[in-house]
Amino acid sequence: MTANGMTRTRALLLVGIAELLGMSLWFTASAVAPRIALEWKLSAGTTSWLTLAVQLGFVAGTLISAMANLPDVMSVRRLFAVSALAGAITNALFAWLAYDAMMAIALRFLTGVFLAGVYPPGMKIIATWFREGRGFALGVLVGALTLGKASPYLVNAVGSQSWRINVAFASLLAAAGGLIVLLFVNDGPFALPNQQFDLGQAADIVRNRAVRLANFGYFGHMWELYAMWTWIPVMLRASMIVSSSPARLAELGSFIVIGSGAVGCVIAGRFADRIGRTIVASAAMIASAACCIAIGFLFGGPPIALLVVAAIWGATVVADSAQFSACVTELSDPRYIGTALTLQTCIGFLITTASISIMPRIEHALTWHWAFAILAPGPILGTLAMLRLRALPEAKRIAQGRR
Repeated sequence: MTANGMTRTRALLLVGIAELLGMSLWFTASAVAPRIALEWKLSAGTTSWLTLAVQLGFVAGTLISAMANLPDVMSVRRLFAVSALAGAITNALFAWLAYDAMMAIALRFLTGVFLAGVYPPGMKIIATWFREGRGFALGVLVGALTLGKASPYLVNAVGSQSWRINVAFASLLAAAGGLIVLLFVNDGPFALPNQQFDLGQAADIVRNRAVRLANFGYFGHMWELYAMWTWIPVMLRASMIVSSSPARLAELGSFIVIGSGAVGCVIAGRFADRIGRTIVASAAMIASAACCIAIGFLFGGPPIALLVVAAIWGATVVADSAQFSACVTELSDPRYIGTALTLQTCIGFLITTASISIMPRIEHALTWHWAFAILAPGPILGTLAMLRLRALPEAKRIAQGRR
């Protein structure tokens, strides 16, 4: 391995670890939501806002960041570090000070705002290190953040009986992630100088036909992803009760199911760089759409069968995520890829708030046997968008022609 290869591998490893640690804040409240709901006597609708608040906060944060071109006009590493530390503080305040839903939701919203400075900037840092192999590198990064988002369920399964201690532990992880990027990571050889603020960049991104199709694929993917991540632990808990299985199996299973996405991201990234991003992303979405429909038939049945299919879904539901981002970095103005990535995630996460919020009503009407089927149209429409992108002349810029 060349010295340059060793340097970029080190950068990928460090940013991946930092992303894993930083994004551990995302589902800290969701993992302990049953305990909080019992302690505070919350309804199911109010409890769901512990997750929705993070999504909405992230949307607000990415909107501000995209409109101000923050990832492109300032040091992206400092933006990452400051955001991770600020998110750690708000999460710690949630653990120590929240004793009612209003305070908890407000603090979760702020945590989401600050996480907007962790996820897209992390992708931009990696893009400055990788031109060839970018799909794999971003796949590793998204795999790392997937493990980070799954980690609260593991902590909840094996950690303290006090939900506040488990939540506070994630703050230590996120703070460590911010410090790693600040102290040990440099910009890569493909980094450009900080750009001037340009309010028109958002409009230029929307007018770019190829980027627009990549974003449409991402939006279909996001309709499914976070609703699945949010509600699969709830479905597993309910199924374990019906099948008289141990309650901790649902918590451990939730970590395995969500965490399996890390494997899916890495494998998809490797194949995307070799045979084409649009093909790999489409295959992942077709597989995950099938799982949306199939998973309900296993509700209340043997837990092993349920967990196996759920793990396959967990691997495929996020496997395509990095490839949409990689396409955007290759198809948009290289001076403002941070803005393009941030705008993509802003709209995508806004869509997640709709799919997350309707799931309880769908489950009430259709039961868990059919509830997740409502997510299948997202990846199906996303597949159509990616195949349309593949047919464009601009697609030759994707992965050095391996579109």
